[in-house]
Amino acid sequence: MSNWQHGFYKVDPQMRRQRLAQGLHLPQSVTALLADHASALGNELVENYLTDYGLPEGVGLNLTVNGHEYVVPMVVEEPSVIAAASNGAKRVQASGGFTAPHQHRELVGQVVLTDVADVSETVAKLTAQRDHLLAVANAAHPSMQRRGGGAQSLTVRTPGDFVSVDLGINVCQAMGANSVNTMAEAVGRELSAQGYHVLVAILSNLATNSLQTVSCDVDFNQLATKQLPGDRVAERIAKLSDLAQVDPYRAATHNKGIMNGIDAVMIASGNDWRAIESGAHAYATRDGHYRGLSTWTVRDGHLHGELTLPLPVGVVGGSIGLNPLTKANYQISKIQTAEELAAVTASIGLAQNLAALRALATTGIQAGHMKLQYRSLAVSVGATPAEVPLVVAQLAQQSHVDQETARQVLAKIRKDK
Repeated sequence: MSNWQHGFYKVDPQMRRQRLAQGLHLPQSVTALLADHASALGNELVENYLTDYGLPEGVGLNLTVNGHEYVVPMVVEEPSVIAAASNGAKRVQASGGFTAPHQHRELVGQVVLTDVADVSETVAKLTAQRDHLLAVANAAHPSMQRRGGGAQSLTVRTPGDFVSVDLGINVCQAMGANSVNTMAEAVGRELSAQGYHVLVAILSNLATNSLQTVSCDVDFNQLATKQLPGDRVAERIAKLSDLAQVDPYRAATHNKGIMNGIDAVMIASGNDWRAIESGAHAYATRDGHYRGLSTWTVRDGHLHGELTLPLPVGVVGGSIGLNPLTKANYQISKIQTAEELAAVTASIGLAQNLAALRALATTGIQAGHMKLQYRSLAVSVGATPAEVPLVVAQLAQQSHVDQETARQVLAKIRKDK
């Protein structure tokens, strides 16, 4: 370890930045930039804190879920994500909106045993202790039970040579990871005291008891382009959906598009987007074959879309109450409960998916995406806010666009002034 790293976590952020600059020979411009974006809150949230790294926030529009219209804060750095979500949502809104049934909410805490001599006997003994082990879990976090939640179910599984005691825990309106870990560890200690070899006691991010489904029916006239009638576009979208069910290479990109929208909502709402992403992809391979999370079919004169995935979201707990921007985002969205957030989030994912598939089925993904990408390209070559639209307009007329092209376009604009 370099000397400048010794005790790095003990010193304040200003000293960390100084040490970093000296140890890595950074220019003063870098340390000034880090200092300019630093905050007191950031230092409380992460270790070895230096600065805050900002991401753009916008709002998804035109979203109607269960008869309610939402304005949805989304945090994402990729151009076209918010535009696509709003576009897909508008087409669904004009066709009646999204329907998202009330979500059952239960997280899984795993207590896994190893070196089990007699698996069948162990399973029987643990199953017989169901009420006792649930009581142990609830005693570790009594406030959860008082709010109507807590450990409510117990299942014993035998993955490979292991025995997994799965606690089904209702975490009410919270994200609940810390609560579940606390309860699982309490049960782990109890089983260790009984002589079992406990390998791990921790939350599982595959929240199969917190599934959210959303569906919609899209009128053909909302899918039509100048070149293709709506029924033909719907047929092509359905074919793309079929492909994502049989080809994991296509399914990965199909699901990435869904998660573009979902992750952006999760970040803006203060939820653990990494946990949601992990659970979604694990759920996509639940039958041993990685598949698209959504399906689209043509039926009854409409394009019918449906999406189901684990969404163990929360509206309290974690960093949700600490970040003022997160609080402001809930004021914007008017979302009150975890169930409502899950329904809105899944709907954004399906809207995003619709927009992407419609683009693929018609003009291709690059036509719309690159128009927005040109803005980023213009900024990257030094265009001012006033110059960006001028650069974008000229880039849209080029047959080949790269950074050098953007540089030449900007130079010509400035010369012509």
